[in-house]
Amino acid sequence: MPKTILITGANGGLGTAVVKKFLDENYKVVAVDHSGSRLGFANNHPQFELHAVELASETESDTFVKEAISLYKKIDGALLLAGGFAMGDIAATDGEALRKMFSRNFETAYYLTRPLFQHMMENGYGRIVLVGARPALQPEAGKNMIAYALSKSLLIKLADLLNEAAKGTNVVVSVIAPSTIDTPVNRKDMPKADFSKWVSPAQIADLLEFICSDKGDPLRAPLYKIYGEA
Repeated sequence: MPKTILITGANGGLGTAVVKKFLDENYKVVAVDHSGSRLGFANNHPQFELHAVELASETESDTFVKEAISLYKKIDGALLLAGGFAMGDIAATDGEALRKMFSRNFETAYYLTRPLFQHMMENGYGRIVLVGARPALQPEAGKNMIAYALSKSLLIKLADLLNEAAKGTNVVVSVIAPSTIDTPVNRKDMPKADFSKWVSPAQIADLLEFICSDKGDPLRAPLYKIYGEA
């Protein structure tokens, strides 16, 4: 029986690579994004479906998870890749900037994590992966992106709290903290960078599949610093 994996941000530069990897490895993929423009390769795949969900809405996110559980009975994993980025030091970071990053990076993950974690605890198994960031771990990297770094640091703390609550079970919340990911958007924004030092979406997808596979069963409370050479 294939494992059922929920993937948010599925149409993004990272998300498309992750969807492809999990379909290739025979998972049931329940993808979430507002567009499937980059997911044409999956359109007719029997193990794939795409949903548009307003992840910043607690009600809509909760309803979506409950409907998915009702339909599939068990959600084995959730890769919560949706989020956003913004520059800004302390002088440039007002309350509006904080709230925007908090909503895009923390709330979009938290509103799904809450019902999913409870569901997984009831089943005694589950994998949730949150996307942190190096600026949330290293002050020198985060000082000029205050709102972004703070919102990502909340995800790291959330994982710590949930893993403590899940001790003794086979429910694990992992955090990946990439450096720069080699996507078309990042290449466009940083055309003079050395792309060879960046982490590829395919490399991250391989790691995420390992986490969700039976090979990842011994893992507990992991934080993966996926920096490459960047």
